[in-house]
Amino acid sequence: MLRDSARRFLAGEYLGKKPANIWPRFAELGWTALPFAEEDGGLGGGAVEIALLMEEFGAALVVEPVVPTLLLAGALIARFGNPAQRARLGGICDGTALLAFAHAEHGANNNQVISTTARRNGALWVLEGRKTAVLGGGLASTYIVSARMADNPDDRSGVGLFIVPADAPALDILGYHSVDERGFADLTFSGVQLGADTLLSGDETTMDGIAAVLDNATVALCADALGALSALVDATVEYAKIRVQFGKPIGSFQALQHRMADMAVMREEARAAVLLGVLKADAPAAERARAASGAKAKLGRCARFIGQQAVQIHGGMGVTEELNIGAYFKRLTVFEILFGNTEHHLRRYAALAAGTDLLSKSLLSAPVRPRVMQPA
Repeated sequence: MLRDSARRFLAGEYLGKKPANIWPRFAELGWTALPFAEEDGGLGGGAVEIALLMEEFGAALVVEPVVPTLLLAGALIARFGNPAQRARLGGICDGTALLAFAHAEHGANNNQVISTTARRNGALWVLEGRKTAVLGGGLASTYIVSARMADNPDDRSGVGLFIVPADAPALDILGYHSVDERGFADLTFSGVQLGADTLLSGDETTMDGIAAVLDNATVALCADALGALSALVDATVEYAKIRVQFGKPIGSFQALQHRMADMAVMREEARAAVLLGVLKADAPAAERARAASGAKAKLGRCARFIGQQAVQIHGGMGVTEELNIGAYFKRLTVFEILFGNTEHHLRRYAALAAGTDLLSKSLLSAPVRPRVMQPA
């Protein structure tokens, strides 16, 4: 029912239209409340429900900040927040608040090395540093920011999470869009002063919590990519039935039949990888991380192959604005580099399979800044 209702709504109201101010409609449908507990104003949905919804978002080319608001920043507040901080989840659930998670830093080679600092100044915290490629950062009214509270840059227990309003003095925000029209931002903290109540988490559990939230958000992003690549497979098969060349539909040519069969097989491989990641959402850390990296690596390979084949079989039409083929291709291209690219996750999966502890070097490793399209 969730999948069918989302598909009908998005087909009629979103796909090909991208209407303005659609986020309140998402809230009316209960989507913004789906992943949160009932006591926080949510609907108590789990990884399965999120994956079903994300798959439909990918098929409809949804660019609203679902992942940064619900699955990153919102998930961190739900995991670490005290009762007063968790009250912010009500704004997410009713669609009045947009949040983002500012964690990646330019030049950082893993998830543990954080250069942004948080220093005590009396009763205040003072933030200094920069964050890059913050997904949803251009629209957010509030950021969840990771910062180092200890002097040792490799100390896992010395990382804190802070709630930072977007209008905080000494915070500079540079918004931009990636090639698939999703919003990003770079943040610069030049002595941003925060009250003691803005500290969301600052103990030895912080980095493990961040890793868990990123793993589950990565699987949800894989479900989004599954929706996009599945739409490409269906569109390519339909196009091959009506595009005539040499007096017959190109779908009757054996070489193209083989290509489309390979695309369909890869779609099923991708679906199986996403399903495994979803089912391991609450598994022990190493098992969860291995399933998340396996899904990301598999989806990265499948997305690239299916995207390239779809464009080639469509020919010149595949990159025109008359069809959505090019839009899906761009979306899958950005997906491949978000939260660690295919090569990174292959290495992480191999290390986890061998029993190496790479959880501290999990995601957002060596972030690749998306290509700038236009100012936000």
